[in-house]
Amino acid sequence: MRIISWNINGYRAITGQNPSKRYDKVTKENKLFRFIESEKPDIICLQETKASPGQIDDELLCPDGYDYFYSSSIEKKGYSGVAVFYKIKPEKIINNLNEKRFDVEGRVIEMHFKDFILFNVYFPKGYEDSERLNYKLEFYDVFFNYVEELNRKNKKIIITGDYNTAHHEIDLARPKENITVSGFMPIEREKLDWIETLGYVDTFRLFNKGAGHYTWWSQRGRARENNIGWRIDYFFVTKNVLPLVKDSYHKPDVLGSDHCPIILELV
Repeated sequence: MRIISWNINGYRAITGQNPSKRYDKVTKENKLFRFIESEKPDIICLQETKASPGQIDDELLCPDGYDYFYSSSIEKKGYSGVAVFYKIKPEKIINNLNEKRFDVEGRVIEMHFKDFILFNVYFPKGYEDSERLNYKLEFYDVFFNYVEELNRKNKKIIITGDYNTAHHEIDLARPKENITVSGFMPIEREKLDWIETLGYVDTFRLFNKGAGHYTWWSQRGRARENNIGWRIDYFFVTKNVLPLVKDSYHKPDVLGSDHCPIILELV
């Protein structure tokens, strides 16, 4: 089984419904469907869709051969949002944490399959202002306290998405310059420390120990060409999932977003 996660930074742009621009080149290519056709994942989790199904052309709602589920921002259109395309029908789908201030932003899809539970999550950005930073930190607390109820029942859990936090210095190109920048502030990184103390494992680091592996690059200053990036997209799993994990890696050469896809392969 292959599960892909990708922050696409705008569903309508990456599918060609709206034009997208990279430097001086403007296109209306459907980069997302082309990528899915080439990779043929069993499940693909998308973050930062910035669209609800009613804003998407019918023929672009879902690629052939897949079913879909969207969770979109309710109060603010064109903001946040997650979606899942899947070939394997889940037993149930949930898209709330039972806390309105988080649920209205469309940040979570929880899918129960026979062998595991998959969460697709777009964690909030923090910025440096206290209001959104506190919102981000509180989201971590509420979300993982929610997931821990399942973990205590010995459920196999996979949590993927854009965590909006680089964990260690090795996870970004310029750690010293970014120590006071949201996404690498100590108070944010402590949340990922906490996740690991709960027993969740960063699958990428099971296979890739070195530096220079990133999943997001600024769109300014040709950061991607120079690989000046951050690793902020993850597959974290409970330890009882580890016997199923075959590989975990990135696709940094795949364009279409300021993030690249990440892939988890299960036996």
